[in-house]
Amino acid sequence: MTNNPIYLIVLISTALTGCQIKKSQQNTLEYAIPVITGTVIKTNIRDGISLSGNVEGSKTVRLGFLVAGKIDFIAVNEGEKVLKGQLLASLDPASYTIAKELAEIQVNQVQDEYERLKIMHDRNSLSASDFAKISFGLQQAKAQLKLHAKNLSETKLYSPIDGVLLKKLAEAGEITGAGIPVLVVSDIHKIKANAYIPENELHKIKLGQTAEVNITSLDKIYEGKITEVSSLADPASRTFSVKIEVENPGLLIRPGMIAEVKILTDQNKEILMIPVEALLHDFNGLNYIYSVDTVKMKAFRRNITTGKLINDQIEVLSGINQKEIIVKGGQQKLVDGSPVSINK
Repeated sequence: MTNNPIYLIVLISTALTGCQIKKSQQNTLEYAIPVITGTVIKTNIRDGISLSGNVEGSKTVRLGFLVAGKIDFIAVNEGEKVLKGQLLASLDPASYTIAKELAEIQVNQVQDEYERLKIMHDRNSLSASDFAKISFGLQQAKAQLKLHAKNLSETKLYSPIDGVLLKKLAEAGEITGAGIPVLVVSDIHKIKANAYIPENELHKIKLGQTAEVNITSLDKIYEGKITEVSSLADPASRTFSVKIEVENPGLLIRPGMIAEVKILTDQNKEILMIPVEALLHDFNGLNYIYSVDTVKMKAFRRNITTGKLINDQIEVLSGINQKEIIVKGGQQKLVDGSPVSINK
């Protein structure tokens, strides 16, 4: 055995370094956080277009009187059901009643004169031109009577459709003019979800195509069909109006409700998916996951952008790549760079 002091120093130093490395490895294993992992997968799904819109009735009419006058009464309140032919409102008929009575008097007067002159005409005591004048006068008087009778009937307003009263635009006692809307009635046995689609997506849809309509306030999804596609783009937004018709059993869906529309297309697309249990949220509302570096055996935070939820998987739009190893269990204990051990 050599007694060289330098050799002894090197030997002792090597032994101490080896002990420190071994101790460091033991500490790393001791403090590694056990996690359950999964992988980012790529899958094909049927492409869909998601749109936001609002509900309107299948047919909406704004009702007004064809004559002017003071509103006498309104028979229904907003939100009440109405039937086709039901009396909804009326005007004070007094002026129109008097006008009709005056026209009746005029007809009777001209009728008497006509009968008298007709006898003379039949006896050849009256020229044909004079008799024609009285004949035309009688026709004119009768036409005036019909006009005043019609004006009197127009003081009553009837519903042209079955539906609900959406809006009262006037109240009893107000003066209204001819043709000014007083009531708004809508048929909601079927409704239309009115949404707007960008011009670069327009080629993906067609009339008769199936769509899902989610009425958020009712938390219910209805199936409908595209019945209208606008041919003219909105000049400001460059979007096209699309209307989806939906059956409305129970009349639960009302005009003005918010509708989330999803139109399924004939095309497929590839998307990245992760288990929904892997997703975390921070105080700023950012979505993130932990990705595992299998060489360093550490987990690193990755901010991601998410898309749609499909069963127990959620779409990832950006932030990770296919086949990455991600943490789906035990991630609540992690911070960025935490050492981990993988539980099978």
